[in-house]
Amino acid sequence: MSSSAPSRAWSAFGRAAVIALGCIFSFAIMHVPTSRAGESGASLRPLDDSLPALPLTGTFEKEDGDNGPYGLSLKNTSGNSIRASGSVLLNVGSNANRKTRDIPEHVVDRAETWTIYGLSSGDGVTIEADGFAPLVLTVP
Repeated sequence: MSSSAPSRAWSAFGRAAVIALGCIFSFAIMHVPTSRAGESGASLRPLDDSLPALPLTGTFEKEDGDNGPYGLSLKNTSGNSIRASGSVLLNVGSNANRKTRDIPEHVVDRAETWTIYGLSSGDGVTIEADGFAPLVLTVP
């Protein structure tokens, strides 16, 4: 005895309906614990992940010769020395070279000025130090 085409269609439809209902109920069950977590009275507090600003003030100056075309002077405005490093995102680079240039770690004593040479217009400079938010500057 062979089964007819309509009974096969109803069988396939029934299987699809059971699978769809199972997915709907599983999503509903997964949602219940998360909704109850908010009802328990315990609320999540946002974390204060903001770091203090890096106490370096930067000024760009036009430079001549091998130091040019621009130099970035960073003055330490805090009462402590700062160990900082960084990178330069080059505005114009060649295909043979990297698009970034690393700035080696340097200790900037209090009231001291650190100058980074060899910058071009449009370069992005990022200075980082432990415990401080990064200082991001763009060469004019």
